[in-house]
Amino acid sequence: MPSLEIDLFACRSDNFGVLLHDPVSGATASIDAPEEQAILDALERRGWALSHILTTHHHNDHVEANLALKARFGVEIIGPAREAPRIPGIDRKVDGGDVFDFAGRRVEVILTPGHTLGHICFHLPEEKLLFAADTLFALGCGRLFEGTPAQMWDALARLAKLPEETTVYFGHEYTLSNARFALTIDPENTALVSRVAEIEKQRAAGAFTAPTTIGLEKVSNPFLRAADPAIRRHLGMEGASDAEVFAEIRARKDRF
Repeated sequence: MPSLEIDLFACRSDNFGVLLHDPVSGATASIDAPEEQAILDALERRGWALSHILTTHHHNDHVEANLALKARFGVEIIGPAREAPRIPGIDRKVDGGDVFDFAGRRVEVILTPGHTLGHICFHLPEEKLLFAADTLFALGCGRLFEGTPAQMWDALARLAKLPEETTVYFGHEYTLSNARFALTIDPENTALVSRVAEIEKQRAAGAFTAPTTIGLEKVSNPFLRAADPAIRRHLGMEGASDAEVFAEIRARKDRF
């Protein structure tokens, strides 16, 4: 079975759009639906027809185009059961631990409350893909609009247990700001320092910083590294729990 094809493109001011396409069946999923025209342009450029929308959470910048795309293509919209009343056009409700099929591939639903209470991520283990939306970013994590720091820490810890070679697509191009903040938390991390330099070059050239990998985030993203002794020393929190350290890092990012 050939690998799924992926098209990554910009939407709105800083959202990523992602299309996932099976070249055999022609099935094509949009990961969330941030902006109708940007998605239509990507579909036309690739010659694909949309069949599914995989919705991660209810925020408008992730569901705005649901109804327009459903009217145009008759797509099936699969999204979080816990946010179903706030997901326009939802057809199939899924929750953490659920599994469904997309183009013959297993899709595992991972519940990741924090950014919103019902946020889900989509994991395709055979393709080694994770669509993390606003839970895990390159060098960052989502702001806690609804959940608690403990909930978000638990969610990120679940994602960190995935195979390190897992490729991660995320919802926003926040990476340069995240990188500059990360240096204030983990300044002696050589993996982080070298990665920040690379990110600065990417953004200067107008290149996307997505995707990333679980392995890369585990060595450089401070939001996954609350247990690291150097970070704990830097924050003066040697005796704190991982969730407490994470909460302090998130609070500092909110003020950054």
